Amino acid sequence: MQGTLNEIDIRSILQLIELGQRTGELLVEAYGVHSNSTSGDVPLQGFSFGIPERESKKRKPGPFWFVFFLNGKIAYAANSDASLSRLRDYLRRYRVDAALDDLAGPSIAATNAPEYAYLWALLEKHIITPAQGRSILQSMVHETLFDLLSLHNGYFVFEISPALAPQLTSLEIAPIVTKIMKQVQEWKEFHPHIQSPNQCPIVTDAPQLRETLPENAFRTLSRWADGKTSLRQMARYLNRDLLTVAKAIYPYVQQGWIQLLMASVPEITNLRQWDFPGITRSRRVICVDDDVAIGKTVEYMLQARGYEVTTIQNPLKALSQVFQIKPDLIVCDLVMPKLDGYELCGMLRQSTIFRLTPIIMLTGRDGFIDRVRARMVGATDYLTKPFGASELLMLLEKYIGPGDLRQGSMDNSVTEAVDRSREATDVTESASA
Repeated sequence: MQGTLNEIDIRSILQLIELGQRTGELLVEAYGVHSNSTSGDVPLQGFSFGIPERESKKRKPGPFWFVFFLNGKIAYAANSDASLSRLRDYLRRYRVDAALDDLAGPSIAATNAPEYAYLWALLEKHIITPAQGRSILQSMVHETLFDLLSLHNGYFVFEISPALAPQLTSLEIAPIVTKIMKQVQEWKEFHPHIQSPNQCPIVTDAPQLRETLPENAFRTLSRWADGKTSLRQMARYLNRDLLTVAKAIYPYVQQGWIQLLMASVPEITNLRQWDFPGITRSRRVICVDDDVAIGKTVEYMLQARGYEVTTIQNPLKALSQVFQIKPDLIVCDLVMPKLDGYELCGMLRQSTIFRLTPIIMLTGRDGFIDRVRARMVGATDYLTKPFGASELLMLLEKYIGPGDLRQGSMDNSVTEAVDRSREATDVTESASA
């Protein structure tokens, strides 16, 4: 099942999955419209679902959301942000958010859902109780569905696939959708004073608020309305739904006693180094691309920013060398001879070592189906050729953090050792031939 949200809305899609008692994964991608700026965005090629080429070229890929189902019930839902910041926010309710820093890593494979894998690891180590885990999971599902049911433009694909395992809980679709649709309608009444869950309240008239509110309420509001904490984060910390938080501050926003700011740091770069515990050395990156020029370009871009980079042209050789180097991130071309990017990514995801390693697909194609197929085999993100250094670096900083600029001009001993091994292998093969 696939199409656009102009053809069928999210609510109807969820109803069909529930009626069919389907097990699988729903992926939804929003799309935007290109501005006249010179931002370097690459227009989409004409593709998919009968959309005229002249229309599709105006649209650019937006954020992803995904929902896992088991027999027509929801098991888990999230957006495409691969960091652990959302989970960390929910753990603050129970004052155990610091536990993520000490967590060596999850013991289960959750290729498309690292957040879920870490949540399960916290349960296994008895850092949170099953009841707390279910509460967090339910909040995550509600939050994701609120965004999806507010979405009007985008593409979707539902794929039959094995259930997410192990399973913590499953939620009936109909009652959740009914509740959230009502919240979406009520949310619209806050416009134009409140427009986005990502807006950050800040107190601008403390004396007036103190006169109006009980002291406890004033202290709580002053603590969180700091211009840095979004409405959505406040809802997470206070264990309330978004609508309740918005209703509480709405009268004071109307009065001008509270103002709403947009987050100063874009979400895509809002990844803190400690969101992924255990990474303290220089980040190692492998680029697998049969085009030598592309590989050298990537190597030049990333080494200049302090990443340790190894480029590999032969995808078959890449498998063994990836296991030698154990990179923090893999950049992989989609179309290669003998072994394409889909196959290589799928094979790496079968190994416990690389189940959670970010894998960025490089391709000359730009279509929703290609992105979804890459996502289904476990790709973390997608970058379309031609691309600039800023686009590539933005993805690396999102998933593994910035490089060590002190290492930018140093030789990489690991890369040198592999290069020597590769050269020796190539000489041997040439001699044999």
